[in-house]
Amino acid sequence: MKYSARAKEVLAIEIEGLSKIQDSLGEDFDRGVEVLLATVNSGHKIVVTGVGKNQPIGQKIAATLTSTGSPCVFLHAADAMHGDLGLLVSGDCVLALSYSGESDELRTLIPQIKRKEIPIVAVTADRENSLARLSDAVIPIAVDREACPFNLAPTTSTTGTLAVGDALAMVLLEARGFKKDDYAKLHPSGAIGRTLLMRVSDVMRNQDRLPRIRSGQTVKDAVVAMTETKSGAVPVLDADDKVIGIFTDGDLRRHITTTPDLMNQPIDGVMTRDPVSLHKDVLAAEMLALYQHRNIDDIVVVDDHGQLAGMVDIQDLPKFKIL
Repeated sequence: MKYSARAKEVLAIEIEGLSKIQDSLGEDFDRGVEVLLATVNSGHKIVVTGVGKNQPIGQKIAATLTSTGSPCVFLHAADAMHGDLGLLVSGDCVLALSYSGESDELRTLIPQIKRKEIPIVAVTADRENSLARLSDAVIPIAVDREACPFNLAPTTSTTGTLAVGDALAMVLLEARGFKKDDYAKLHPSGAIGRTLLMRVSDVMRNQDRLPRIRSGQTVKDAVVAMTETKSGAVPVLDADDKVIGIFTDGDLRRHITTTPDLMNQPIDGVMTRDPVSLHKDVLAAEMLALYQHRNIDDIVVVDDHGQLAGMVDIQDLPKFKIL
């Protein structure tokens, strides 16, 4: 058997498990979200706990929740019994991860959490295990089999736990009205944050670096303007400074072998009319999406009156670390 064939079998088993979990989500999931939402809306935090393979899974879930506006930390169940239980304060809630619901560490920890009157949301296989019976809300994640050939190594079950964690984070994000700007504020140093914080006006060429010519001028005038500003395109303006077209170095190459006396031709006959444009206050993230969808190198930037405000050249973007 080819290795890739076995890998496909593993993925198929995990997809089957995810599909079963998806079908099972309902009122139990809703109750769990309500507990988490009430905690975050009151200004408190979610504490994820688990042991074994659920430690890295729980850490990832906690990181996703925190980065999307729901403050969350991970607490190892064993460490909790050696002093770290002090991390939990009144008003917090616990998201407990255990497929079997019978791990020794959690069976010891959960009663201590109950004594603190802290609500518990369990992500576990069923509603009848020790963890589920002591929880305020239970999100069942039963799967038919692990992808392990011995049906022992946590694979399908941990994938399901992680996916449910993602689902919780995204539902909470929307329920709390968390926006792109909020996300950017939590990721100020990364490329994602920069594209969500920066606007087109921050990266566009303007003033002396912005080429422009008027309707009626020649192709030679366009080439001179591009050369002087080291640009790959030049916007064409009407008498009111509104953009009516753009001429690019690609246009020059396309026309040079087919248009006689090209350099002396009026720019209006060879330019691209109604070019792609953006308002100067649009977020850089939207600008990048436009680049990807339209496969272009230059975008004209306009102001509130539709007049030329600048131009974004794709070759400038790496220095802003957003590409």
